[in-house]
Amino acid sequence: MKYMLLIYGDEKAMEARNPADSGSISPAFQAYTEAMRDAGIVLAGDRLKPTTAATTVRGGEGKVRVLDGPYAEAREQLGGYYIIDVPDLDTALEWASRCPAVHGGAIELRPLAHQ
Repeated sequence: MKYMLLIYGDEKAMEARNPADSGSISPAFQAYTEAMRDAGIVLAGDRLKPTTAATTVRGGEGKVRVLDGPYAEAREQLGGYYIIDVPDLDTALEWASRCPAVHGGAIELRPLAHQ
C-alpha cells in the first residue's frame, strides 16, 4: 500500500535553530531517507518552503479567491512529506516512528486513495 507521511513541525522554531543551514537537510534526515531508499520503499519526498511562500486558492459563494500565505493559523505547519510503498499500515507506522521529525513534531499517515 502507498502512504503519504506528512511531516508537521514548528517552522519558526526550526528556522531559529538552524539559521545558517535552513536550506540543507540534517544528518538525521539524510540517514532516514537513505534507510528508506535502501529498503526500496520511498517513492517521493521533499522538504517544503516556509508557509510564507504559500498561496491558497479557496472557493465559495460562487467565487474563487487567491490568498497569499497559508489559510489556517496553526502551531505546527506542514514542512515536508514522503510517499512510501509498504505492505501494510503497521509497516508504515514503523517507518513514521523512525522519522527524525517525530521528536518535537508530528507525522500524519494517509493511505493514497488509488493504489
